[in-house]
This record gives sequence, C-alpha cells and structure tokens, in this order.
Amino acid sequence: MAKSTRLAMIQFNVSKDKNDNLQRMAAQIRKVVKESNPRIVALPECWQMPFHPRYAAEYSEPVPDGPTCQLLSSLAKELNIYIAGGSIAERDGTKCYNTATVFAPSGKMIGKYRKIHLYMVDIKGDITFNESEGFSTGSEFCFVDIDGKKVGIGICNDIRYDEFVRVFRNEGCDLIIFPFALVISQGKANFETVLRCRALDNQMFVCGVSGARDENSVYVQWGHSMLVSPWGQIVKEAGEREETVVVDVDWSLVEQARSQVLLFKQRRTDLYETINKTK
Repeated sequence: MAKSTRLAMIQFNVSKDKNDNLQRMAAQIRKVVKESNPRIVALPECWQMPFHPRYAAEYSEPVPDGPTCQLLSSLAKELNIYIAGGSIAERDGTKCYNTATVFAPSGKMIGKYRKIHLYMVDIKGDITFNESEGFSTGSEFCFVDIDGKKVGIGICNDIRYDEFVRVFRNEGCDLIIFPFALVISQGKANFETVLRCRALDNQMFVCGVSGARDENSVYVQWGHSMLVSPWGQIVKEAGEREETVVVDVDWSLVEQARSQVLLFKQRRTDLYETINKTK
C-alpha cells in the first residue's frame, strides 16, 4: 500500500456552455496528469453548469450513461487515474439530484452519491438561495476504495453536519472529498474553519474542491480549494481564480494523529453515539 497518494484539485471556472465546460475540464485533467502524474483528480461541485436550481433540469443527464460521466469514465481509463468527478445535475425520472461520482482507472464508476443536505440560506443584504427548488435530496452514504484506502464522498453543505462526517470516520475512512460551490460571504466566514474542524475532530484528511471565482457568474464562488491534514492543518490551498493544486497525501499522518491523541478510544458510546442508519 502506498505511503502517499498524489491528489490534484481542479478549481474550475464554470461557464453557461456545457460542452465548453466538458472540453475545458478534459483538457485540464490531461494537463495535470501529464505534468504532475496524480493518482486522484478531484473536481468541484456542479462544474458543468452554473450553480443555481433554475438550471438543474436544463443541464441534467442520466448517471452514468450521460455525456459527462462517459467523458470522466473514458479519461480515467485513458490516463489510468481515479477521478472524483465533482458533482453534476443527475436526471432520474422526473427528479434531479446533485450527484457526485467516482471513476476507477478501469473506467468503471465505483461511487455515486446524491447530496443529502441541500443548501438553503437567507441572509439579508447578501443572498437567498434554496437548492431544493431544483434538486431532490439523496439518502445514502458513499464510500470507495482507492488503492486500499477507504475514501468518503460528500458535497459542500454536507460538511456543516458533524454527525454526517462522523459516520465516515466510524466506517474507517482516512479521507473525505467534498466538491464545493460556496458563495463568497459564507466561504470567507467559515470555509477554512469548518474543513479544519471536521479534519481535526475526526483525525482524517478532508479535501474541499471549489469552483473558481467569477464576479460575472449568477453565483459567485469563494474558491480557496484546500486539503487539510488529520491534525487540522492546511496542507495546500488554492487562491480565488482558476487553478490546479497538486499535493501528496501522506497517509502516515492519519495513524500518527490517531495513535497520539486517543479521541475515539475515549468516546463514551454508552452515553452518546453516531450511527449509520442506512445499513
């Protein structure tokens, strides 16, 4: 089992042209693989559409048979990498879901996750946003095996719920990947804080991959994609604009943190407990 795994986070500038988004993302994935040889390439939330519920139906497609998943599948196989494919608008019958996928080097889809906690916010003078106006909620967790490491998948607003992230730690994950599309004010207020808290509390790596900031977009994003260590420290962080961040995930830090600070051995599960009710 590898002592470290190279991860690339693609902070992407989303346009209204779906085909253009697909072509540019494919080019960026090929570029970072050629230049840096990552094992995992992680993408942001709703990167092939403007992030707004009114666009959900228009941009939605079946998973994994739609053009976006077919592209990611072919790229994973062509480049011999894992792709944590961010999220897209998934069409399933009359419903749309904000859905994340993971593809193996074989091209097979090994993970699919429908966002459980949709984003709802009403901040006077700033933003009113209700993701449920275009998307339905999911109800299942997603765990995948990447070269012998158990990796969890969430999406953006999910990270605010500590019980949600605790399930991944209880299930043995060493890393959880969150594609993000977080508005500037909320990103500035708590993006870094919440990623560092979830990593520190659960002694695991937490990866947040955001879209790039575009002031002309219908939804202006924070940026600042980052990987946080099990010690709650930022390993590497992007800026605001379109950027690809490459970082080596040192798995020894997981065991180091868990063996030195015995959080989970001291938990009083006779008094309180977080469980996965989907089993």
